[in-house]
Amino acid sequence: MTRSSRTRRFRSATLARLWIAAILVVGGLFVPWLNAQAATLSAASVALSDPRPNTPSVNYTFTGSSVSTGGPGLIRCIKMVYADAPSAGSVPTGMTTTGATVNTGGTNYIPTPGSWTLNATTNGTLQLTLAGGETPASGSARTVSINGITNGSTANTAYFLRFNTYSNTDCATGPVDSTIVQFIMVNGSTLSLTVDNTLTFSVNAVSSGASCNGATATGTSTATTIPFGTVSAASNAIVCQDLTAATNATGGYTIYTRYTAAPTNTLAQTIDSHTGSNTTPRPLAPLALKLTVTPPTTLPLGTGTAGRFNSNLWAAMTTSNAEVGYEAAGVTSTTYRVGHQVVSRP
Repeated sequence: MTRSSRTRRFRSATLARLWIAAILVVGGLFVPWLNAQAATLSAASVALSDPRPNTPSVNYTFTGSSVSTGGPGLIRCIKMVYADAPSAGSVPTGMTTTGATVNTGGTNYIPTPGSWTLNATTNGTLQLTLAGGETPASGSARTVSINGITNGSTANTAYFLRFNTYSNTDCATGPVDSTIVQFIMVNGSTLSLTVDNTLTFSVNAVSSGASCNGATATGTSTATTIPFGTVSAASNAIVCQDLTAATNATGGYTIYTRYTAAPTNTLAQTIDSHTGSNTTPRPLAPLALKLTVTPPTTLPLGTGTAGRFNSNLWAAMTTSNAEVGYEAAGVTSTTYRVGHQVVSRP
């Protein structure tokens, strides 16, 4: 082998080593570029408080996890773009975001959302910025809640929210986290139903000694009997009953009382009627069968003077319906205590 041939081989070997070194250097240049890309958020979604097309003042709440909390540094921009495509595209037809505001109570992506500034001047794009920046307090279930968005006008079409965070307030450089989520406008369904009216009513016993609109019961009633017992001229007999009613009817109800006829004894002698009427109750008078009503609170009767059954005023029983209870609308339950009194003539 000559000297010149050995030299050529040496040069070839040198060139080969230089080529390998160049590949290593070029490969190394890609490392910083890869580290500069935004991390992808997981379990990301956006919830609409009302998904109907054209609805104004809707709340959009973004939720995401796997949020970067350390390495990339402080977040100085949160950017949200609403579009009809996952990249580029246009604002959904009819959608308006220029009146948007931050719902600070529903936002926890950054520690103090109230100190951030929202730029909503470009329709479809919202940018939250803070020059000093903040680090998310946690990496899971972080939310950004926005009020005041008007929904697009097209139903049943997928739209996209592109969510990005940056370490710079220009909302373009220093990407930190990103994701794309879909949402759809949906027409509402009209609900109709009919609820049958209900009415319940019961007559219940009241014990002797119970108070009854300023009087005291001298006997115990049942649901179907008013036992006065023996009546003397020296003492009146008073028996009371509780009337309980409930209804869901919008027109409420009215409770009436009447008797089939004036009471008589075996000699066909009739107990006289009380001089007071249902419309004008009067104080006690002798030899009469009469009625009074204890108001639940105040007695809101539907006819005549609403509060006419004041304490210890009584009305005559008759064969015609006379109002003793009334509700103008539906009520869960109301109880009226009705007192019956009879007096013996001296």
